[in-house]
Amino acid sequence: MTKEELLSKKEYGFSDLVEIMKMLRAPDGCPWDREQTHQSIRRDLLEETYELIEGIDKDDAEILREELGDLFHLIVIVMGYERDAYFNLFALLFTKPFL
Repeated sequence: MTKEELLSKKEYGFSDLVEIMKMLRAPDGCPWDREQTHQSIRRDLLEETYELIEGIDKDDAEILREELGDLFHLIVIVMGYERDAYFNLFALLFTKPFL
């Protein structure tokens, strides 16, 4: 899927997120995304989590939307979906005892 095709969609699913991450981490993608590792994003994970909590405390939908996006981006990097799929999202969800 091309960048233009992806950006022209009206709705997105999880597979689209994986495609976006592949684009960002590709050789001609985003330099920052390409160099990130689990260790390198530790500080960013904490910072984005605190910023998300600030949005919750302020009941500010705009902050929540922005910070959830930033945090989810980092979580997907940790999960490794754009590379070797270290974790299966659904396997993680099904660790809940009530499912």
